[in-house]
Amino acid sequence: MPAAIAAPASLAMKEFSYEEVEAATGGFAAKNLVGKGSHGSVYRARLKEEGGRTAVVAVKRPSHAQGEAKLGNEIAVLSAAPRHPGVIGIVGVSSSPAGAAAPGPRLPPLLVMEFMPNGSLHDLLHRSPRPPPWPRRVEIALDVARAVRALHAAAPRVIHRDVKSANVLLGRDGRARLADFSLAVSVQDDDEGEGSASAGPAPAPAPAGTIGYLDPCYTEAGRLGPASDVFSFGVVLLELVSGRRVMDVDSCPSSIVSWAAPLIGAGRAREVLDGRVAAPPTACADRVLAVAARCVSDSAELRPAMDEVVSELRGALESAGWRRHRDGGVVERVCRRVASWGQRARRRSKRRVRATATKVECAEHSGGGVALAVAPDRDGSSRNNGMVSGAAAHSKAEEDALARFESELDLVFRPSGLGAQTVRFWHKVGNG
Repeated sequence: MPAAIAAPASLAMKEFSYEEVEAATGGFAAKNLVGKGSHGSVYRARLKEEGGRTAVVAVKRPSHAQGEAKLGNEIAVLSAAPRHPGVIGIVGVSSSPAGAAAPGPRLPPLLVMEFMPNGSLHDLLHRSPRPPPWPRRVEIALDVARAVRALHAAAPRVIHRDVKSANVLLGRDGRARLADFSLAVSVQDDDEGEGSASAGPAPAPAPAGTIGYLDPCYTEAGRLGPASDVFSFGVVLLELVSGRRVMDVDSCPSSIVSWAAPLIGAGRAREVLDGRVAAPPTACADRVLAVAARCVSDSAELRPAMDEVVSELRGALESAGWRRHRDGGVVERVCRRVASWGQRARRRSKRRVRATATKVECAEHSGGGVALAVAPDRDGSSRNNGMVSGAAAHSKAEEDALARFESELDLVFRPSGLGAQTVRFWHKVGNG
């Protein structure tokens, strides 16, 4: 069976037949259902690509007429917006092959997107038995902030209107992506700095969003602007740093904003931090909490622009000594290092009598630190610290190379404090 690969965000949007997408989901089988909302469902699918490979994608299917309208809006906004690594990638769409004149029942539109295997930020914070450490939280916040900034800088400007932790999905590369653009609106700038719907004479949509994240200043269509997304992002940021649910009926006050903002304003910001994980350096925590409090200000005019939010979050990472590499997530970097080491080992093995085969596998894990899995040899002997022991002994050069590789893993993981990934590495020696 061909190996499955994740669909890259850079794929050009493609038109799929309804039958093709339906077959890829197993007929929208329950076992492939990964999410369900009030307007539709999302399924995991395997689409065939050229060369015999398959791409694992997500398929959104509306459940009723209103859901179809929301999905149509999402397709229109995503297809017009510029691609960004922090925004969910759209792979293609499917619609009725011959329009309304086609015989039989009309088929609903389908949206094919990149598949996010690690769930949502909401699940990570509120359902995972091992909550993420502080560096990971700030990195997620930075990913989302950059995505919102890119949407606000687009022409026409895009207002998401539903920024929340459930709409922040976590990719295999370790990065967060903003998803669900069913409520998003494209607006044209006006002289007052707010926005007007870009649909010409059509009226601006009525205020919409999710309770707890919805901007209290966004009470009428004419008040729609970037500040509404800034408020929602500020709520997500408070959710990230506190680990508390946005609306908690068992607490008083029930709103996370009404609870956290007064504590931060009174100089009791440390009481807001999630007690399940080790507290971050004071300078980092103060900087993140300060920008969160400004984002959820009662006055839209006092809220920072997303450019400033990105700058503050980046400064918070640097102040704590958490340097994020620009070339991708931790798993992506480690996979490249492992692949590079494996290629060097294979080149050396060609000059040896015994043949060396290398197998690499990277997997997400909720635990902390880095683990090198040890598997037994054919002869039953064990492998210590990732190196083969027994009759097939390595040369000194190979042992040195493996030691350097393990040191590289330490350099990647230990300074970052990230513990969401585990590397399993086997180096198997057999007779030539």
